[in-house]
Formats: sequence, C-alpha cells, structure tokens
Amino acid sequence: MDARAPSRYGEVYAAWKADPAGFWGEQAKAVDWITPPRAVFDPDQGAYGRWFVGGVCNTCHNAVDRHAASRPDQAAIIYDSPVTGTKRRISYAQLKEEVATFAAVLQDLGVEKGDRVIVYMPMVPEAAIAMLACARIGAIHSVVFGGFAAKELATRIDDCHPKVIVSASCGIEGSKVVAYKPLLDGAIDLSVAKPQACVILQRPQADASLVPGRDHDWAGLVAHARAAGRQADCVPVAATDPLYVLYTSGTTGKPKGVVRDNGGHMVALAWSMANLYGMRPGDVFWAASDVGWVVGHSYIVYAPLIAGVTSILYEGKPVGTPDPGAYWRVISEHGVNALFTAPTAFRAIKKEDPNAEHLKRYQLPTFRTLFLAGERADPDTVVWAETILGVPVIDHWWQTETGWCIAGNPVGLGALPVKPGSPTVPMPGYDVRIVDEGGRDLPANTMGSIVVKLPLPPGSFPTLWQQEERFRESYLAQFPGYYSTSDAGFVDDDGYLYIMGRTDDIINVAGHRLSTGGMEEVLSSHPDVAECAVIGMADQLKGEVPCGFVVLKAGVNKRPDEVEKELVALVREKIGPVAAFKLAIAVSRLPKTRSGKILRGTMKKIADGGEWSMPATIDDPAVLAEIEEALKDRR
Repeated sequence: MDARAPSRYGEVYAAWKADPAGFWGEQAKAVDWITPPRAVFDPDQGAYGRWFVGGVCNTCHNAVDRHAASRPDQAAIIYDSPVTGTKRRISYAQLKEEVATFAAVLQDLGVEKGDRVIVYMPMVPEAAIAMLACARIGAIHSVVFGGFAAKELATRIDDCHPKVIVSASCGIEGSKVVAYKPLLDGAIDLSVAKPQACVILQRPQADASLVPGRDHDWAGLVAHARAAGRQADCVPVAATDPLYVLYTSGTTGKPKGVVRDNGGHMVALAWSMANLYGMRPGDVFWAASDVGWVVGHSYIVYAPLIAGVTSILYEGKPVGTPDPGAYWRVISEHGVNALFTAPTAFRAIKKEDPNAEHLKRYQLPTFRTLFLAGERADPDTVVWAETILGVPVIDHWWQTETGWCIAGNPVGLGALPVKPGSPTVPMPGYDVRIVDEGGRDLPANTMGSIVVKLPLPPGSFPTLWQQEERFRESYLAQFPGYYSTSDAGFVDDDGYLYIMGRTDDIINVAGHRLSTGGMEEVLSSHPDVAECAVIGMADQLKGEVPCGFVVLKAGVNKRPDEVEKELVALVREKIGPVAAFKLAIAVSRLPKTRSGKILRGTMKKIADGGEWSMPATIDDPAVLAEIEEALKDRR
C-alpha cells in the first residue's frame, strides 16, 4: 500500500460511527468462525457490553492452521538472535507441527480448556509456540516477562493459579546471561498456588536443575510426543472466552490482570494489520518488543500470523548487539517491510550514532514504514528518523488495556499528513474525547483528560481477571459512560490528538497546569540531547516545579553544566517564565523498564525525598543511584 495515496480514513471512520455493529460485522469476515456470532454486539453483557456473542472460534486455527494449508512454505516466524548468534526460519507448516505437538504435551500434563498456563520465557520461538499451543487447546496463557523478580512472579502465580508453568533455563540481556530457574523456584516457594508441573527449555548458555516429579525437560517431552504421534487438534472456544491474561507492568500488591477475549481480539488485529500498518499476506513485519509486553502479544505473535504475514522475533537490543546498526542489519537481511518499535530505541540509536554512520553499511529496499509507540514520540526523534530513513515515521498510541491502536495514522487506508508530536487521529471503534475534571467536553487546543466513549471496540479488554469491581472502579467510574485512559492531552483544530503525558504528569506550578511532555519536547530539540525526562518536584512556594534529566549524545564536546544552562534558557524562551524551569541535570542514562518506558514516577519519589522501592520492571537498578546522587547535590 502506497502511504502517499489519498486517504480513505474519513469515509471509513464515518462508516464505523454510523453503524458500529455493521462495520465490525463486516470486518469479522476476515477470520474463520466455527459458529458465526448470533450478535455482533450485546450491550447487556459485561461492564459495557460484549462483542461477537454466540460466536465459536479458535485463535490458533486462524493464526496457524489456515495459513499452513494455503501458504505452507512461507516463513511464519524468523528468529534472529545476535546475542547467541542463532537464526531460524519457521514456515507455517513447520509452525503448525510444533504448536500441535507442544499443545499435546500440555494436554498430557493435564491442561484443559479454561486452565491457566504461565509462560516465563526469553525471546525464543518456543515462547510463541507455547502461547499458540495454549490458544489451540483453549487454555488461557499468562506471559510474564522473563527475568522478573521472584516476588513479582509469585504474585502473578497466586492471581491466576496456573496448572503448568513453561520457562527456560536462562535469558540473555545484552552480554549478560540471566538464570531464570532460580527465580522461578523462588517464586513457586513464595506462592500459595503451586503449579502441577513446569516445562523447562534448556538453553546452551545455562543448564537448569530440574525438581523431580514437578519439572520436565521441553525437548524430552516434545520428543516423546512426536514418537507417539501425538498432536492436538484445535479446541472450539466461545468468542468471549479469555485467550490470555496479561498483567500490567510495575504493579504492586494485587496485580491487574488484563483479560483479552478470542473473537474480538482476532477481528481487531486483522483490521489493524491491513488498514493501520498496511500489511498484506507475505509481507514481513517486525515488532521489536518482547512477548512479555502487550506489543509482543499483539504484533509479534498474533496479528502478523492472523494476517498471513511473516513475523520477526528478535533477541537483542537496538544498540550493543553488536552496534547501533543492529536494526538496519535485520531490516536489510530479512526484507522487513515495516518496523514497529519504541521511541526510546531510536533515541538510543541516535545517542550512539547521531549521524547514522552505521546505516550506510546497509541497503533497505523493502522498508516502507517505521511505526513508533510505547512512549511519546518527541518531534526531534521523529524528524531524525524520517531524515535518515527516507520513509514515513508513524507515531501511534495505545495501551495494554486496549490491545491495539487508539489513535494512529492508517497507512493501509492512505496515510494522512504527519504532524510531529501527534499520533494523528482515532481509529474506528474509538470515540475519543477531551474532558475536564467534571467530565465536560473541552474545546479544541485545550488540555484535559483523554477518555473514550463506551463501548470500547473489539480487541479491548472486557474486564480484569477475577476483579470486575476493580475494573469498574479503575477505568469506568471516574467519567461515567467513558473509559478513562489516565492520559492527558488535547485535540487540535484538524482533529489531531496530542498525548502530553499521564494525567499525573501534568504538574501544577503556582496554579498553572503545565505538561511535562511539552517541556520534554523543548529539551529534546536541543542538538546535544539524545533523550530526556521531566518530572514535577514538590516545592513549598509553587506547589511543584519542573526538573529535567537529559542524556547527551555521544561526542558532545561541551561540559554538561554548559548544556544544562542552555536548556534552562531554551525552556524559558519556548514556554516562558511561567514554567519556572530552573533545573536541568545531565545523567549517563535514564531509568527505564525493560520495555523502554521511563520510570518517571520513581524519579519523582526520589526527587521529593519520599519513600520508594526498586521497580520490578527496571532494566538497570544502578541508574536510580545516579539519579539519587545527582538530586542530592542540586535539590
């Protein structure tokens, strides 16, 4: 699809708004149904209604079996692991055989329809195979990011009560081997809900000791099933049955388990691959994320396979495995048509290679589009990426809870003009509003809370795992009739949406509501800044004052304090004295989760001198010590 073609977005969005049930009923024809739904939407079920009620289907059939029949030799998954030097091509026919065999292994361990299976694995093909095997037999998978601390894993075990846990001996973070089995054993010791069995994939980089009677070797079980000719068939499930439970990152206490259903999930993802990402069967799509996050669920495993697309499964980093040209090598070598990654990945590449020298080593003739999501895509990073790549750079916005894009630029319908700093416009299914604290609509260009008019579209979560009341209180109670995104922003005169940060990232400086995202936009425009984060610090006089942390690009010749002074002056020039921006601090790295999100909340607690705990999702705990030390000298 030519991203420069005239856009059909307006007519498609209008068609959805005029007849939502008719629109989604038509899109449902893109997937195979065992029994067609009796109702596209039933408003009387669940907290806000349910999609495709009465429908019977199987997600694994739609992602694997139907393509194994029609395109058996096409690559379904290309595994590329620079950290181990391993590459593997798995065709749709091969994927069907591996998934059906492992599904039989799970059945032999007693897993039945409706049972839960935790998948605690690194970025290896077996992780996707385990997820699809669960979908095949109607089991509900819950993927927990590999390497999560034992305590955090234990809370998830106790919440979903898995019959089986599938794990690996280790994961690899850059050059570091992280042993998973001691973490898994520790989590099981801490948990009340003990699994009946664990299946462990032994990797060459580490050998895990198995607990007799509980733990089983992946390779041994699969070999035994193959020798016995065991393969599981697809089990029919209701469209409204859960496909998976995914716990939101960084939870403390009782975690929030986001539930995803089977029918609506497939329909929404099929629509998004064709119309948002512009992907067609046979194309190559790369979501540079992890299966432990929602992006990995939606756009490494399910959406590409449902659409008959080849999916890249990458075990590595944007820099350091081995250099800032890692992404360009993968795109060039595997003929990638579209890359979906977090803005922080491109900020890391820009920091290490600001002039894109590594890109000159590769040709990218197949590459059409870069998609960014997960954190706000600052305009400077968008423009830098557009300049070096010469392709459209599409920012889009969505959440773990929604499972797919709320607002984006639909390349498959013909891309709209890009406005750096905006993820563009709402997708069909999302009636996005900007409201004040009382839930009243605000005029264009006025910042407020971003909400979505109910019902949420297919693919969005219908509830939290066994916490219906918490679901209503957390997401639906604050603005009756709407889903609260907990994000803040505004809509401009052209209907373009701007996400300026979480609602708790809007700071109150002497009575003025100011966006930390707007200040970050100014800081990131400085030629020496690779990435930045702005937080609000408690202040006795003004209530809050902003503090900016910046990471400088490689090769900057100025002293850090010189750049800091320039940044203070720049914010004063661009936003004005009202921002009271007087503190910029250069640091070597920003604290982030493994998915690339900056831990602004923890940074704020440190800045305010309050109590804080080490986040379970942090990629490098040492970074917070640097933040703490820097603030001690400046506060």
